Amino acid sequence: MRIGVIAIQGAVSEHIYALGRALSERGEDAGIVPIKHSGVVPACDALVLPGGESTTLGSLLVREGIADEIKEAHAHGVPIMGTCAGLILLAKEGDPQVGKTRQGLLSLMDIRVNRNAFGRQRESFEASLDVLVLDSPYNAVFIRAPAIVEYGNGVTVLSKVDEFVVAAEQGNVLALAFHPELTDDLRLHQYFLDMVFGR
Repeated sequence: MRIGVIAIQGAVSEHIYALGRALSERGEDAGIVPIKHSGVVPACDALVLPGGESTTLGSLLVREGIADEIKEAHAHGVPIMGTCAGLILLAKEGDPQVGKTRQGLLSLMDIRVNRNAFGRQRESFEASLDVLVLDSPYNAVFIRAPAIVEYGNGVTVLSKVDEFVVAAEQGNVLALAFHPELTDDLRLHQYFLDMVFGR
């Protein structure tokens, strides 16, 4: 079992550390592989798209030939988790700012995102969330976070902040607007691993 973490840019080491702890908690053995170039994704059983600067991340994925590999993996049912910028890249549609920068999107979820949904007043904040798949509130760390503002019938909403959807899933894809790798609460990494190993 190999879990690939896109390591071109963003919060890579934190995800690798959190995944390692989560795997240890459940007594599962899996390799965690940083992905910087094409050719690695096809050998992975799960993928994580971390936070970072979404425009840069999107263009580098295309330039390195990784974007098409991720789409192919998705088509074969490989579980994928995207956090913050990773959520933006998973979307089918973005806001005008996404259009203006001609940002490439992977179009793996039937969602439309607002790239800077919470504005400059709340660039970074923490919020206690009720998450559909967790049995108690989750303290989430938001850093210049996006949000899902529209979604299709196949999307399951897992959590909201006000009117904004901040966690959702569709098929084999889990999208989080916040940074689960920046807390000691591993429940969402464990939920993703449930998708990987079978609930």
